[in-house]
Amino acid sequence: MAYVGTPIDTQNQFQSLQGKRFSGDASTTAFTLDVAPTSTLDIEVFVENVRQDPNSAYSLSGTTLTFAAAPPSGTNNIYVVHQAKAVGTISPAAGTVNADSFDNTVISGHTALAAIPATTDELLISDAGTIKRIDAQFFQNTPAFSAQVTDGATVSIASQTVTKVTFATEIYDSDSKYDTSTSRFTPGVSGKYFVYARLSFNSDSDFDDIRLHIHKNGTRNNSMLTRNEYYTQIYIYDVLDLNTTDYVEIYAYQGTGGSLNILTNEDGRRACFGAFKIIGA
Repeated sequence: MAYVGTPIDTQNQFQSLQGKRFSGDASTTAFTLDVAPTSTLDIEVFVENVRQDPNSAYSLSGTTLTFAAAPPSGTNNIYVVHQAKAVGTISPAAGTVNADSFDNTVISGHTALAAIPATTDELLISDAGTIKRIDAQFFQNTPAFSAQVTDGATVSIASQTVTKVTFATEIYDSDSKYDTSTSRFTPGVSGKYFVYARLSFNSDSDFDDIRLHIHKNGTRNNSMLTRNEYYTQIYIYDVLDLNTTDYVEIYAYQGTGGSLNILTNEDGRRACFGAFKIIGA
């Protein structure tokens, strides 16, 4: 005849009941257990094979079992069984814990992150159905920075000379990757970066030409040329592949025949340099 009812669990390994023996000496009343029961009803206590009344024969304080009267002398004549101790473990099979097994406290019951995740913070993501962990940096446009020529500072570009532009005032710098002392951006994280710069000039004479260059590791990577009269703004931008130690700087060139000062103020809109990492690139 087939088995009727809930099938017997033959998959899990169970532990034996926790037990402890003591030897009485007719004077000692306190004995130390290996496990602290929650109450006197969680254990069975036998003295000379006689079960003791949990309501009056003994008390508990942590792992200390104290008898109301000293048990008689004997070898291993006191025995304690922990009836309420967990006696087995059941491990769910792989793939059997699904969404119905959780409630909202899986998320809401944890401390909320009160800041932008650090680049090394990790998230769980499904990669074509396979759960994987991923660093938060892959979801951030950082490192990112913006700097400007200090308002009121005199920064001159000599005629017919490629000159490095100093952007000595930070507007923001998410990961402290821009060095105001060298006017260099070194990302520290490999990836594709959108790099941009803007300069403004004013002169009493016509511009012969004016150029703006992005330099990567000391070598010109891109440039922008413009011609205008008396006043001009020149922009440059590009997407660069940068590794952790690459650095980016801005250089300028002009051909007026004399030195030309960069215009500042207007909250960095006239003379600025910045970059940010492109997500997913």
